[in-house]
Amino acid sequence: MPAITADLPALAQSIKEWGRELGFQQVAIAGLDLGEHEHHLQRWLDAGYHGDMEYMGAHGSKRSHPEELVPGTLRVVSLRMDYLPGDTHMAQLLAQPEKAYISRYALGRDYHKLIRKRVQQLADRIQADIGPFGFRAFVDSAPVLEKAIAQQAGLGWIGKNTLVLNRKAGSYFFLSELFVDIPLPVDPPHETEHCGRCTACLDICPTNAFVGPYVLDARRCISYLTIELKTAIPEELRSMIGNRVFGCDDCQIVCPWNRFARTTTEGDFKPRHNLDNAGLAELFMWDEDKFLSSTEGSPLRRAGYERWLRNLAVGLGNAPSTIPVLEALKARREYPSELVQEHVEWALEQHANRLPSPQPSPGGSGS
Repeated sequence: MPAITADLPALAQSIKEWGRELGFQQVAIAGLDLGEHEHHLQRWLDAGYHGDMEYMGAHGSKRSHPEELVPGTLRVVSLRMDYLPGDTHMAQLLAQPEKAYISRYALGRDYHKLIRKRVQQLADRIQADIGPFGFRAFVDSAPVLEKAIAQQAGLGWIGKNTLVLNRKAGSYFFLSELFVDIPLPVDPPHETEHCGRCTACLDICPTNAFVGPYVLDARRCISYLTIELKTAIPEELRSMIGNRVFGCDDCQIVCPWNRFARTTTEGDFKPRHNLDNAGLAELFMWDEDKFLSSTEGSPLRRAGYERWLRNLAVGLGNAPSTIPVLEALKARREYPSELVQEHVEWALEQHANRLPSPQPSPGGSGS
């Protein structure tokens, strides 16, 4: 621990002000006791709800003990940054099955680099004020219970959809953390939840991924299926995915608290390459070079080109049987990937099953 001579309450207040100056909408300070959340995580892992995300259970107790992950840590500065890029007509887009729906957080540049740079700048500002100290910045990049930390810091409560909800900002925001070895005064945790009897998020889920309030079976979650899952999407879930090709926002769209969501001021989070209004067939015909150039510095890169095609094939299978949709699928029928081919064949089968059976001519066969 550094030899701190600063007024700690004043330093904490300065950190919050510096964070807001760097573009964070809210900054708060948490202690390290995440015991309740540790038990919840273990029950979730024991139930197998994490699916193929083995990393969720791969770090022992480090995920729920910041002082084990970064020895010497005494406090965690929790920060949130809004990402909603204006009115992107989410519900309207979901109602147009020939369009591709991409989760709103992924329409612009990858948030990791932007936010990591800002958190580093905050650490530099603290260091300029008090001298060298121990710290480590995290932006969804290590075994950190970021939602639990945000709740402990008072940034909001964990809602029934398992996301952090804020009464003044809804849930369309990124979280990040700065672990520090400074004994700053902590903010009071958000100990009450304000979901009440509302179950809108649970009821709207297209794949019924919620086991119950506050418990998500990731294996059925569209965000998991289209981003994390590396193998074939389970056939029984494909028709439920609709036109959602990268992530899902349904449980946020219907949340009453998101009427208070704020539009981002960050230009990097604005939609690029018309991804907020692109057609499934158009995106499916991107070759790999086009995919790589159009997703440079984008969260979409996480899926990779093969899984991008897999996801789009499912969307096209759920789309109306138009000529552009059918031609796009047939053009990829021989694509050199068993994963893609399987989903293309499934999609074509969906369209074949929808087409009316040919009717016999009035004179019978052969007449």
